[in-house]
Amino acid sequence: MNLLFTLAAFALALGVLIVVHELGHFWVARWCGVKVLRFSIGFGKPLVSWKSGPDGTEWALAAFPLGGYVKMLDEREGEVAPHELPRAFNRQTVWRRILIVAAGPLANFLLAIALYWLLFMVGVPGVRPMLGDVPPASPAAAAGFKAGEIMTRIDGETVATWQDVRWLLLKKAMEKQVVKIESRGAGGDIQFHALETSSLGADDLESDFLEKLGLTHFRPQVRPVIGKLLPGGVGEQAGLLPGDEIISVNGKPVALWGDLVQRVRDNPGRVLRFDVKRGSGSRVVVLTPASGTEQGRAVGKIGAGPWVDEALFDKLTTEVRYPPVRALGEALHKTWDTSLFSLQMLGKMVVGEVSLKNISGPITIADYAGQSAHMGWLPYLSFLALISISLGVLNLLPVPLLDGGHLMYYMAEIVKGSPVSERAMEIGQQIGMALLMVLMAFAFYNDINRLLTGQ
Repeated sequence: MNLLFTLAAFALALGVLIVVHELGHFWVARWCGVKVLRFSIGFGKPLVSWKSGPDGTEWALAAFPLGGYVKMLDEREGEVAPHELPRAFNRQTVWRRILIVAAGPLANFLLAIALYWLLFMVGVPGVRPMLGDVPPASPAAAAGFKAGEIMTRIDGETVATWQDVRWLLLKKAMEKQVVKIESRGAGGDIQFHALETSSLGADDLESDFLEKLGLTHFRPQVRPVIGKLLPGGVGEQAGLLPGDEIISVNGKPVALWGDLVQRVRDNPGRVLRFDVKRGSGSRVVVLTPASGTEQGRAVGKIGAGPWVDEALFDKLTTEVRYPPVRALGEALHKTWDTSLFSLQMLGKMVVGEVSLKNISGPITIADYAGQSAHMGWLPYLSFLALISISLGVLNLLPVPLLDGGHLMYYMAEIVKGSPVSERAMEIGQQIGMALLMVLMAFAFYNDINRLLTGQ
């Protein structure tokens, strides 16, 4: 069931992103007067197809779903009736062709902006950036950080959640910068720190680099008491009830909720014996954790959540929400910032400053889709916005076969005053195919490596 849920979340995300991208091409092509022959989701032989519209456009769902295309009337791909020549793509001005090709990635950026706008208006929950224990030999300790401090600004930018901290420090760490961080101490006093990030290597950025810097978020000590159970989940079916306190698992004492979680995660598909305190009595519950996948690693799950002190929960969590106009501005900034960062990451990978392990393929993306969907619709929409930006950036790269490759040809046409020769385009297509095959090979290798090693 978990695998089916992950596949469904991945299929929905993929379908939305492809449809939005191709609709960008389709709408602008129609607006420019170009006749669209086929709108296909997927490549290869159509599984389902039908025709509609004044031009009899064929709408198709093809066998290989990792992509799509819009086929337009074009003299280079077949004979065109004389009366339809003005509607052929190749007969359009270079500026119209640029507009049509750029519309696909632009649609992905617009989708991301719309999703972030919605999220910022509804409210994005997050964990306050309060520090936990600081390892004595870490860069954070050298910078003078103490447990209990709440980070408030990084290089002048306000941070409200731990996710904000991670995002800003990731950008700074790529440049090996000394980062100026302002925080508020347990007594309300303002602290200033200079955090050195030069100790991070190329491979560190793919893992939890914040821990390598000595920055961990504060985790309260939560007792192993069941607070809620997933209806139909392993825990409920085995007979656990809200209020049950887990004393031991397979005879090994459990002191904190984190201990219980670790025992369950480490034993997917294995029988576990819970010694449970219920009211003034005790009992034994035997169950087998369901097997799920996180970051390519099999983990156990029983569908149980802890009992949490609401006052403590409110102290440690927050919600980022803005009025509509401010939310739109934040959405534009988030999309622009993420796009630039994606380009920087690609550049750093090319020169070897960032590990190629950061390239993810469809298996990892499907895993993230499933994880975010399990967490709720807000994390899933945030995931969708991020992937939409990545798709837009990828398609704008100046690689033949991608939209960016076609835009490169059109820029060359503007400079030289005539279209790029068919021979040059053929060579470009071959180079582009080779580059994409190498990229796909890296992505699948990383996916398989994560599945095998859990890293």
